[in-house]
Amino acid sequence: MLEELHLRGVGPAPELDFDFGPRINIITGDNGVGKSFVLDVAWWAMTRSWAGYPANPQRGLDLKPTISFIYQAKAKKVSQASDFDFQNQAWRRKEGRPANPGMVVYARVDGGFSVWDPARNYWRIAPSQDVFAPDRPEAYHFSSKQVWDGLKEGEKHLCNGLIADWVSWQKEGGPAFSQLSSVLEVLSSESEPLRPGKPMRISLEDVRDIPTLRMPYGTVPLVYASSGMRRIAALAYLLVWTWQEHQRASELLNQRPTSEITFLVDEIEAHLHVRWQRAIVPALLRVMQTMTKTQTARVQTIIATHAPLLLASIEPIFDEEKDRVFTFDLEGSTVSLRKIPWSKQGDVVGWLVSDVFGLKQARSREAERAIEAAEAFMRGEIAALPEDLDTQDKIHRELKRVLAGHDPFWPRWIVTAEKRAALHA
Repeated sequence: MLEELHLRGVGPAPELDFDFGPRINIITGDNGVGKSFVLDVAWWAMTRSWAGYPANPQRGLDLKPTISFIYQAKAKKVSQASDFDFQNQAWRRKEGRPANPGMVVYARVDGGFSVWDPARNYWRIAPSQDVFAPDRPEAYHFSSKQVWDGLKEGEKHLCNGLIADWVSWQKEGGPAFSQLSSVLEVLSSESEPLRPGKPMRISLEDVRDIPTLRMPYGTVPLVYASSGMRRIAALAYLLVWTWQEHQRASELLNQRPTSEITFLVDEIEAHLHVRWQRAIVPALLRVMQTMTKTQTARVQTIIATHAPLLLASIEPIFDEEKDRVFTFDLEGSTVSLRKIPWSKQGDVVGWLVSDVFGLKQARSREAERAIEAAEAFMRGEIAALPEDLDTQDKIHRELKRVLAGHDPFWPRWIVTAEKRAALHA
């Protein structure tokens, strides 16, 4: 579990400090302010490998860029700091095997995944005089294509990929396919449950059987399913594959499977309809607990998102002792980070106009401008109004153009207009 992350001279701000909760952590903010960057650094802090490009330090003779972090490992709490070696253009890391942080899974917004498995990636072990330990990958990094078609390292087949494994598991009818089916159902929308159908051949040129989904309108080969369904299918597959392989590796190593899982997700709502957005985070927590088959498993999620419905969806389960919400602010050229005190907003509109997303009105920009002018007019601040909205008639015409007839702002405006008309009668 990642408890703290402190950045100095690296990233979008001079300093960034996170104290993560042990369960749900939500990171919001505008595009380009550093949400994905924080997930990349969180991955590196726990695994000592980069899922993409290494973090780029700020430069200056008086700067010493550092990344420091604290996480709860299997047997102890780990506190470390790393600075950037400008001569070697690399972040320094402590020699030897790091403490075991449990399993770390990173779902990237581009459809790729990274997996660090304590049974299969627990650092590279050098040969000793009496034991030869084979070299292990630092981590498993999948592009979106490799999730579907498989991952290789030289001549080694590290993962068969979604298409091959799904069909193989289905033909075996064993625990892997049962778990995959359960995970798909939990992650599904209530209106469109994802249920596997019979695999089918879809091309003369491709000899593979392709997984299918049984939809209300017929059976659909998974490669032709919607972007949102493919994203959920890939997520379900990677979670099941990771856990199944971890269990097998743990058996070979004669050790217990891990009970610590950290799940990093970048824009989990990407491609998802609002029905799916409303259910995805609570569903993920249920999936992780179900897969480990133990209520003592500790599952931490760190999620970067733009979706107000996602915040609304966790209101019933949010626990201030376990969960956190952070937001990045951009004022001029300065980026800052705030931890938002939890407060239920009630609905999506409430979240849109809250400190988290910061809209003045949960409407179009034109409607927001018209309402702001109307409210200024009602307060008597007429001198500050723009020329095209500086009279009651002009504002009324613009409100009629941009607002629906049932918009809740109309009663306020009409009552005020009638009072002004009565005063001038």
